[in-house]
Amino acid sequence: MQSHCLDACGNLALPQPPLPGLRWRRCCRNPLTQSLPALHDNTKTLSTALRVSCALSHGRRRARGGREEPARARKKENVWSIDNDLAAAKASTEDKTRKYRRKRGRRVRSTARRGPSDRVLVSGSMLMEIETVLQTQEPVIKPAWDTFASSLSGIWKGVGAVFSPFSAEMEPVGIGKKNENLYDCYTRSVIEKVSEDGLPTRISKKTNWAALNPFGEAKKHRSGDKIEARNGSSETETFDACDRIYDLPGYNSFDLSKGEDLEEDIMGMEPGLVFFEDGSYSKGPVAIPVRDFDESKYFLSPTFQFEQCLVKGCHKRLRIVHTIEFNEGGSSVQIIRVAVYEEEWVSPANLDVENDLQFESKPFSQRKRIQPSDLTGSWKVFEISATPIFSEEPGDESGVPFVYLCTETLKKRSLPDSSAFFGEEEVLDMQDVTILWLPGGITGYVDVAKDGILTIGVGWYSDEGINLVMERDYGMDGKLKEVRWKSEVKRRWT
Repeated sequence: MQSHCLDACGNLALPQPPLPGLRWRRCCRNPLTQSLPALHDNTKTLSTALRVSCALSHGRRRARGGREEPARARKKENVWSIDNDLAAAKASTEDKTRKYRRKRGRRVRSTARRGPSDRVLVSGSMLMEIETVLQTQEPVIKPAWDTFASSLSGIWKGVGAVFSPFSAEMEPVGIGKKNENLYDCYTRSVIEKVSEDGLPTRISKKTNWAALNPFGEAKKHRSGDKIEARNGSSETETFDACDRIYDLPGYNSFDLSKGEDLEEDIMGMEPGLVFFEDGSYSKGPVAIPVRDFDESKYFLSPTFQFEQCLVKGCHKRLRIVHTIEFNEGGSSVQIIRVAVYEEEWVSPANLDVENDLQFESKPFSQRKRIQPSDLTGSWKVFEISATPIFSEEPGDESGVPFVYLCTETLKKRSLPDSSAFFGEEEVLDMQDVTILWLPGGITGYVDVAKDGILTIGVGWYSDEGINLVMERDYGMDGKLKEVRWKSEVKRRWT
């Protein structure tokens, strides 16, 4: 059964006409849409994308912002010139990585202008290099399905929000009684194992929700009086402080057991699902349709949901759901929606005692956003990777086995080369927006490497210096290449 999700976005605008070449788009959808298709619709989608397009050419090209990019080295008369070899190697590399590749395009105004309360909202990819290999790859026993299902079972209380895939700002999740936008939500999920005769154990999930907070991440301005003594006399000055957040109703103010249904789903051992015994998992298609684009079928837009879950301390978990469209045979990638949920286990599914427990998790609008400086430095990384083994017969993707390997390394993470990626300038190149820096120590990113590998990832950082990561890779042929679960511990020097 297809899970239901709610979308709410900003102003609608007419889509721009398509241009030749490769495009990378981030957009929103109509707030009245209540669900998203699993594969594709037969209706043409109205896009509000801030499209970034450019033509593929071998000469000098001019971006929409008016700037020129340097042309490749021209052929010289001297056949022994090293410039000829460099130009040929560069052309060969670009031809191989044409699929999924992003290029620089239109520059738009940044949503994160520098100010007294400047926050990093989006950035480019952070640089990661291996310092030392502590343990080479070794095989790991495949996790047991029953143990995984038991780890998920229970009643979970949580908070949720939706963020813009372009600017990482909060977007509405619902509409209030006064027709106002609501930016936060409380959730209650009941997850339990379902056993049927002759069928493997499956996992049933039903989630109820309630929306709140018409203010978003805005804060109250508190006025006060400041008394200063000047030349023996006292003068009173009025000042404003922006350090108080709005008082929102608590979790217990809502009866979510009788609330609206957010989603209802049954999960089994389906292809593309990679799970771990602590309850962590990465769920998505085992293959993305990548083929030559047929212009007569422009209305087909395969849409997939990539759900990734990280578990901390067995009782807290984070789920991020990326909804992505793959148009024109996979050469145009459009991020539609990024939904985030943080949940806490409160009781077994057959014991309804959660009302006796206090749920203290704050809505995302009241949390501090993680900053790039929190993730820089040296890390001790323990990684478990799952690699699918595809059959040689084409089209046979049912029951794809996975090989689990583990490794341990010391890695160093540093900032991107240009600080402009962090919204420090008035304009920001959309093609360089990769990481969304979200409240609660959460990072989400969709990136295309130079070798054409599409990566969908999520990170969860805590003040203890521990960063949990889940990444999902797809190759240029559209097939799932690898899923990685990482536990990173920051090296702190005294």
